[in-house]
Parts: sequence; structure tokens; C-alpha cells
Amino acid sequence: MKTEKIVVNIDEVRKRVNSPKEILEIGGTSLEQFKKSDLRNLEVSGLVSDSRRVSPGNAFFALSGLRTNGNDYVSEAVKRGAKVIVTDDKEVEVPSSVVKVHVKDARKTLAKYAKRYFGSPDQVLDIIGITGTNGKTTVSSLTRHLLEEEGRPVGLIGTVRYHLGDREIPSFRTTPESPDLYSLLKNMLIGGCSEAVMEVSSHGIHQSRVEGLRLGVSVFLNLTRDHLDYHKTMEAYFNEKRKIFNGENGRIPEVAVINGDCPYGQRLINELPPQVRVLTFGMNEENDFRARNLDLKEDGAEFILEAPTGTHVVTSPMLGRFNIFNLLASLAIIHARKRSVPDSIRKVAAFEGVDGRMESVKGAKDYKVVVDYAHTPDALRSALGMLRECTQGKLHVVFGCGGDRDRGKRMEMTRVACAGADLIWATSDNPRTESQHKIFSDMKKGVTRDSKIQFVEDRRRAISMALDEAKEGDCVLIAGKGHEGFQEVHYTAIPFDDRKVATELLQIKAFGE
Repeated sequence: MKTEKIVVNIDEVRKRVNSPKEILEIGGTSLEQFKKSDLRNLEVSGLVSDSRRVSPGNAFFALSGLRTNGNDYVSEAVKRGAKVIVTDDKEVEVPSSVVKVHVKDARKTLAKYAKRYFGSPDQVLDIIGITGTNGKTTVSSLTRHLLEEEGRPVGLIGTVRYHLGDREIPSFRTTPESPDLYSLLKNMLIGGCSEAVMEVSSHGIHQSRVEGLRLGVSVFLNLTRDHLDYHKTMEAYFNEKRKIFNGENGRIPEVAVINGDCPYGQRLINELPPQVRVLTFGMNEENDFRARNLDLKEDGAEFILEAPTGTHVVTSPMLGRFNIFNLLASLAIIHARKRSVPDSIRKVAAFEGVDGRMESVKGAKDYKVVVDYAHTPDALRSALGMLRECTQGKLHVVFGCGGDRDRGKRMEMTRVACAGADLIWATSDNPRTESQHKIFSDMKKGVTRDSKIQFVEDRRRAISMALDEAKEGDCVLIAGKGHEGFQEVHYTAIPFDDRKVATELLQIKAFGE
């Protein structure tokens, strides 16, 4: 790989020292000595924040995390050949042969230099950033489908996969660290993309992975309880989402597409800078993109769309009311990008859906089996609600709550399951380092009177029991993991895919008939 002159520019670094007297250290060399040296434009072969990925000539950024601190791995990075260490800890020591750059905020510094290192691809690509608790993956995938035309690929960065124009690769993080993010964006340009759609997580915003990223359109879908183990309060959670709309992230968008039915969406509209154009979507009459006369069917939905482009009849293969919100968001984005809404409506019927999002499992004869990623109370409520509307018989649900995460939502998840399903199997879902017994103890606080719920620690067994109970006209929802192909148990990823497990169990049951 060709190296780039990037890391140490003294004028840029000077701005980041805590005071004029703060020393920028280069193996013990003072700031004044550094100015006279030949290292002002040091060449590096890559920007890395994981010491295990360091190769000779890299610049290693020592980032502080929730459970680990990159400063603890500086020596490992040096051993692997890092020639520059960027850190916000002035006590970190490095050999005299290695450049140490002390900065106030290592994460923001990494984002800035990653952008420069990869040639600022966001200045060329038209990027749509989508945030919200639920629906990001569906809206980003659907929007990409609607935008893409013959010979005009559209890039995608999301939870399930990354589309780079000329190829597709599995996703390793919803919103990648800034060096990976800008590398992906650069590869989209190489792959022929002029537009890109990306999911923007609250973690990605808070950890400065998208600091300074230019978004032409920012999209707010909703905000419900999630990630409070990290953000602590809903207010803090909202404040992170808000940053890609109000300029706190370093840029303001040209257009903000916002769910006007969501109370947090209304707050966001009132707090936007006046130069940001707003398009709203929802069911309420004041929204720019509004759905009315909903007809929810077993194989999709039909509704009337009122939009700035007129009145349209929309037929969608996606199930349920919540997916109508997702579709409204995508059509509003299409309008924001100055593309044809009527043409996009015609393309909706060809949308094949998203892996693990209301995905039907084949093999059941007289009843339906659906796998969905719903892992928050609101998402589970929406999933059960949309399936209830198109299920003639009983509705079964298999669900769990993750370990080492927000304990407060476990009781609420159980309450939602008990209220929305006829038969419930509570089971494991990425217990991580926490005991399943402890997770179940929290979940049981949400059990309501007369609910038919069983707690089954083995997830495969729970799915099997739900399928055994299903009768003609019933529906079994397997919730929480969606597209994921593993269970996280004590720092180990154990292969487990709800779709594959359900398919195997259905085949076994069919063989035994």
C-alpha cells in the first residue's frame, strides 16, 4: 500500500495541546526541537486503533473504551512496528525511536486524520445518515434499493452488510471506527458510487467515529429505551442522536428527515438550526409524508400516501404498521435527494426485505414462523402488533434479554411479551458474562397474571417447544437476534442462527410426521 503524508503537522498538533507549555513529546524531544526536525510530515502506512492490527509503519491511536484502554496496549503496538503513538495520556512512555503525539482528545483526532488520510471521500459522496432506536437497517436497505439505478450503484454501511458498489462484504460493526469508515467510503468511490446510505449509531456518535463527517441528509426514525447501560439516561441518549442534526458533530445536514409522530422527533425539529430544511413523516396530518387508509394484510400492506408530490397509492410487501413508517422515511429521503417519488413507489414491490427483519422461515406447513431482530421493548411491541394483525390463530414468541446490558429493560420486555403474545418462551440471548439465572430473575419481574410463559435456558430447546405447540393458523415469532449467527457467552462467539435452527427443527418435525 502506498504511504501517505498525514500524521504529524506541527500547526495542527499545536492546537490540540492542553496549553502552550504542554510538551508534544517525540521520544522525549521537546516541541521546539520537534519543529526543527525533519519529522514535520512523517509518512505512515496506516491509522490503527487496535494494537492487534498494527503493522510496521502504522500510527497507533490509543483510545479509551468502556472496558479497555488503548494506552495499556501502547507497548504492544510499538513491538508490532508502530512508528507514531497518538494518545491523550501524557504519562505514556515510548522509545526514543517512536513519535509520541499527546492530544486532548484521541478519538476526535483519529476521526480528523482518518478523513484526511483517505482523501475526504465524504466531500465527493452524497451521504445519507440514518439514526434511531429501531428501523435503521430496514430504512437504509430500502433507501439503497430505491436510489439504485442501472449503472449507478449506491453504497451501504449497516448492521448486516457493507455494499461498496462493485462488491459486498459482511458487516463487522453498525458504525465502524473512523479509519474503517473512511476506507469503506473511499472504496465506494472506487466501486462507482456517487451516493451512500449509512446507519449511524448512538455509540458511533458518542465515540466520535463520525466526527466531522459530511451528511447531506440526516434521518431520525424514533427514540425508545435502549443502550441505557451505556448512555444512562434517555436524555443523554437523545443528546447523542441530536448531534448529527444540530452541528455538534462538526457539520449540519442540508436536509433533516424526521419522524413527526415521535415526541423526540418533535423536540428535534424545534431545536434545529434555521438553515436546515425539514421533511417530516408519520400518520399525523401535519407531516409532509403521511399515510392514511391503511390496509394491513398477511402478505404486506396498502395505503394512501399524501406527500408534497401529490396523492399516491402505495402497495408494499413489508408486513405491519411499523414498516409503513420505515417506508415513509425512505420515500421522504428520496424526495430530499430530488429523485422521483412515483418511480420509487413502483420499485417498492421488488424490495426483498432485510436478513433477519420480519424474515419468514420456510418449512412450516400450516403456520407461520418469523425471525426478527426486535431486541428492545418498543421493537418487540411493534413486531408482535404487526403479526397480531395478520395472524388468525395464536401468536407465540421466543425472546430473551442480553447479559451485561441495561437490566431495567428486562422486566419491560417480559411485560410486552406477556401483553402481546398468547404463548411465551423466555430464553437466552447473548448472556455474555452474566449468568442466565440472574437475567431470568430480572425478566420474571415483568410476568403478568394469567400469562402463559415458560423460562427455558437453552435457546434451541425453547424454539423447538414453540414450534411443537404451533397449530394451523398460528404464528411463531423468534425475536432478538435476527441476522446474527452466534451467541455471545463468556467472551466466546458460539455459532447460533435462529433461521438455521428453526429450519433444521422444522425439517426434523416434518420427517417425524
